[in-house]
Amino acid sequence: MNRFELPRRHALALAWAACALSCLPVHAQAQPQSSAASYPSRPVRIIVGFPAGTGPDIVARLLAQKLSEGWNNMGVIVDNKPGAGGLIAATEAARSAADGYTLMLGETGQLSIAPSSYTKLPYDPVQDFAPVSQVVTSDFMLLVNPQKVTARTVKEFVDWSQKQNGLFMGTFGAGTPGHFGAFMFGDAVGQKPTPVHYKSTGDALSGIFGGDIAGVFASVGLSAPNVKAGKLVALASSGDQRSQALPDVPTFKEQGYPQLVFNSWFGIVAPSKTPPAIVAKLGADIQKAMRSSEGRAKMEEAGFRVTGTTGSEFANIIAADTRTWGKAVAATGFRAD
Repeated sequence: MNRFELPRRHALALAWAACALSCLPVHAQAQPQSSAASYPSRPVRIIVGFPAGTGPDIVARLLAQKLSEGWNNMGVIVDNKPGAGGLIAATEAARSAADGYTLMLGETGQLSIAPSSYTKLPYDPVQDFAPVSQVVTSDFMLLVNPQKVTARTVKEFVDWSQKQNGLFMGTFGAGTPGHFGAFMFGDAVGQKPTPVHYKSTGDALSGIFGGDIAGVFASVGLSAPNVKAGKLVALASSGDQRSQALPDVPTFKEQGYPQLVFNSWFGIVAPSKTPPAIVAKLGADIQKAMRSSEGRAKMEEAGFRVTGTTGSEFANIIAADTRTWGKAVAATGFRAD
C-alpha cells in the first residue's frame, strides 16, 4: 500500500468526522451568545484616569458596587491610573484585551476634548472604544473662598475681580472641562483669566483654601460638602437647572449668563473589538443598576445626575460634545502638546 493511501476503515472514520464537524457551525455561532450569557465569569476591572476620592472615582466605585450585586457579588475592581488628564488610563484601556473584563470609566476630557487639544493622541476615542453607557452627568459650581473673596453673586465676583491684579482661576488639569470652563467664563464676563493647573480637583481646592487662586469650577459632588460646611461659597451652577444637592445655588443662566451652561459626564467604554453581545449585556446591566432606586439615590446623593443611556445614545453624546468642546478649544488656541 502506498504510504499516502489510507485503509478503508480509516477513510470512513475521517468521513464521519468531517460530517460531524460540518454540523458545528451552528454551535460555533452560538458561542458568543453563550459567552455573553455567562458573563462575567471572573472579576471585571474598571480603569479610572483620576485619583481616589475624585468625581470619576466616586462614580466608578458606586457603579462597581451595584454591578457586583447584580452579578451575584462577582468582583468589580476599580483601578486608578491617574496622570496626564486621564490619557494614561485611556491609553492602557485602549490596548487592553477586548473580552469585557477590562473597561474604562471615560469622561468628557478623555473622549471629547482631547481630540481637539492634542496634535497626536496615543489612542483614538472613536476607533479604539465601544461606548457602553453614559452613567451620569455632573454640573460645575463656581467656588470662592469666603475668607478671601467678598463676592456672593457672579456679578459681584466680576466686579471684585476687576479690582484685582489679574483673575487666577484654578483647574483640575490642562485640557479638562474645568480649564475650558474658566475660559468660557472669562469670555462671558469680558475678562481673560489666568488658568492655574492642578493635578486634581482636590489639589485645586487646596489652592483656593490657601488663597492662591480666586475661584475654581468643581463638580457638584466635591463642592457640596465644602459649601454646606461653610468652608467655600458657590456663586453659580453651570447646569441648565439647579442642582438637587445645592438647590439654593442659582445657575449662571438665572444670573444673566445664558451662554454658561456646560457639564461633564462619565460613562463606561470597552475596547473597540469587545464582542457586541457582551457590550449589549454590559449596557443593559448598567442601565438596570442606574434604574434601581438605591443606585440612583446614591449617585444623586453624591451630586450626580443619573442618565444610564444606551451605547448608541452615548456614542451620539460623545460625537456632539466633541464638536462643542472642539469649538471652545479652537477659540482659546490651546494645545496640550
